[in-house]
Amino acid sequence: MRAAVQHETGQDKLEVLDDIEAVGFGPGKVRMRIRATGLCHSDLSAMNGVLPQPAPFVPGHEGAGEILDVGDGVTGLSQGDRVLMCWLPACGTCPSCKRGQTHLCLAGFMNAGTPNFKRTGAGSSDVFGFAGTGTFAEEVVVAANCAVPIPDDVPYEIAALIGCGVTTGLGAAINTAKVEAASSVAVIGCGGVGISVIQGAKACGAAQIVAVDPVAARREAALRFGATEAVAPGELADAKQRITAGEGFDYVFEVVGKSATARTAYETTRRGGTLCVVGAGALDDPFQVNMFELFFDEKRILPSLYGGADVLRSYERAIALWRAGRIDLEGLITHRVQLAEINDALDQMRSGTALRTCIEI
Repeated sequence: MRAAVQHETGQDKLEVLDDIEAVGFGPGKVRMRIRATGLCHSDLSAMNGVLPQPAPFVPGHEGAGEILDVGDGVTGLSQGDRVLMCWLPACGTCPSCKRGQTHLCLAGFMNAGTPNFKRTGAGSSDVFGFAGTGTFAEEVVVAANCAVPIPDDVPYEIAALIGCGVTTGLGAAINTAKVEAASSVAVIGCGGVGISVIQGAKACGAAQIVAVDPVAARREAALRFGATEAVAPGELADAKQRITAGEGFDYVFEVVGKSATARTAYETTRRGGTLCVVGAGALDDPFQVNMFELFFDEKRILPSLYGGADVLRSYERAIALWRAGRIDLEGLITHRVQLAEINDALDQMRSGTALRTCIEI
């Protein structure tokens, strides 16, 4: 079968090979045919080494498709079921799951160290899947709890987005920050996840939502998705002064994953307000606040991983909001490519021209 492979960390291009085999099928596992997958910025971060990931590997974790086969002991799933990929499944038995913080379950991360692909041609070798998945492939074998059934009216490309970026962004606003009605919000970084934060803040009833991004096309898109104003980074200080009389925003979301933008977000948050960190950053990029301002300003600093709550419930909520016309998911897909054109998708994300590129497989 075909899959896009990153041979070494740091390479900026993927190679589409046709001698890849999905391995590991057995009890508790399912074989899944990928029909659509989105390119998330986390895939780029794994490729360039910001996020740790063994190589060679197949990127991709935001996917949807159908079940081809189920292993012994698997219940609730059957051949032909339409499913989305959950890259961070809950085991249901660990301390985090028992506390109701299923999004903090580490069971899924344990899969990342086990190869789930194999190259069968010349130079036969094991190949990992990013975050234990690897959706830039025609097929993948994953634990059964990674495959979540989706209703028949949800297209594969929409389900793929719900599998990561939409859930992450909506959840940051709704679950983690708990944006209040009539509040002021700033969102720094307006790719697919940032746009989903904006839609979440709008759904919560925020009065002002300022989108901040260096790319003009993304600023224009943010206005279509619910931002009340869109500014370049250099204009944020003026927006803070005009909209909040210099006090700062009630909620500021950092959706870039860099300490510099997190620091800007902190300084843009009012005293007693909330800074929500959504972007996934590097191990060697520390974010610093001094002990006096931490105490005196009483700003809440809230990281948000995968939407900050039970992902299965978050999937259901995203579908309900989409069905009701409260959020726009089709509009997030600005580009479509075939698997053979995967490097075009990478260029589209790096340049900022794409919110989400759908790779049709």
